[in-house]
Amino acid sequence: MWMAISSSIAISSSSLLVAAAIASSSTLLKPCIPFRSRRNTSFFSCTIRPRSRNSLPSCTAAAAASSFHMAHTHLDSKLQAKEINFTKKGESKEIAHIVELFPPIEPYKSGFLDVSDLHSLYWEESGNPNGQPIVFLHGGPGSGTSSGNRRFFDPNFFRIILFDQRGAGKSTPHACLEDNTTWHLVDDIEKVREHLKIEKWLVFGGSWGSTLALTYCQSHADRITGIILRGIFLLRKKEIDWFYQGPGTSAIFPDAWEPYRDFIPDDERSDFVTAYGKRLNSDDLDTQLAAAKAWTNWEMATSHLIPNEESMRRAESEEFALAFARIENHYFRHKGFFPSDSFLIDNVHKIKHLPAIIVQGRYDVVCPMMSAWDLHKAWPEAQFKVIPNAGHSANEIGITKELLAATEGFKYLFQDKGQP
Repeated sequence: MWMAISSSIAISSSSLLVAAAIASSSTLLKPCIPFRSRRNTSFFSCTIRPRSRNSLPSCTAAAAASSFHMAHTHLDSKLQAKEINFTKKGESKEIAHIVELFPPIEPYKSGFLDVSDLHSLYWEESGNPNGQPIVFLHGGPGSGTSSGNRRFFDPNFFRIILFDQRGAGKSTPHACLEDNTTWHLVDDIEKVREHLKIEKWLVFGGSWGSTLALTYCQSHADRITGIILRGIFLLRKKEIDWFYQGPGTSAIFPDAWEPYRDFIPDDERSDFVTAYGKRLNSDDLDTQLAAAKAWTNWEMATSHLIPNEESMRRAESEEFALAFARIENHYFRHKGFFPSDSFLIDNVHKIKHLPAIIVQGRYDVVCPMMSAWDLHKAWPEAQFKVIPNAGHSANEIGITKELLAATEGFKYLFQDKGQP
């Protein structure tokens, strides 16, 4: 399950206008053999007003709740309606409400970290070098990061850490499944933290990023200052079946389901994940690519409450689709490499003392709300925000607004403690 971040997001009376950020170009492989893609990508831009800095009581669960409420109220006051004329002279105006992310920024430092004899991870830092560390965990697995991911965080306050997980984005070898498991990624997060000499950090993850965030935080709770989660995915069998096997999302998006379904012969349709896995691991690159595009198109078509053309175009990139589909399928065939179906719920007690917020779209059909609800019931200490008019994507205006409020809320908490 992926997480895409737009650079500007608008909702009007007639439509939701989303500008999706697209991952930068990397390398395509047949399993681990380089192949250069010729496709290029670009980003959109917008501006943001400065945010004031308020103070709140000490960083406890109760204080966190108060901070998030204040951040939400503060954000409401800043996100006023703007009149935007999207039409030519003589035509009627369309009024849009704009959620403004922070301005585009570039990393001040980046590099590659060898985490094994095979895998090298791309990492970057942006924002304030002396700021409060926050690590962004991307979705998929396999989607990689994009420049838009930096824009949820105040660059004057946060030291923003992004990295591409094994086989994804700029990390090498591209789309490689060898030594690529959830537990390898948990160890990698620690290696990145140690490499950057960070004692503790705030963890931010959506979709698969929420899965990895929960796993990492439960394993290293002493290294966490707080948690922000979006689009909860616990990687249980019923969640995989809902989206990839049906009935589930297929009943809501039958038009998008049929190409995904029809790619697999009738006699193999009792297990789509396994059937796709055979093709995504074929010795023939063309077979891999065809399966990767069918798999990726299905998810891109269903990730927004209102289907998004920019998201669909992302599936056309061979390099993106190959890594996205191969790595996702690999993890899902192996049940996330967890020892039990309820592993993340069973271990949530390890992080109940940490300030946290969960943001969930009511109509998320990729990571349905049943998972967020189950997590909420097991972890009532975490703030729980349900967005009534949103699907899965972080691009959707209500989700974006709550994520911005969450990062602002944590900023207030850290400021009260004198950090940084």
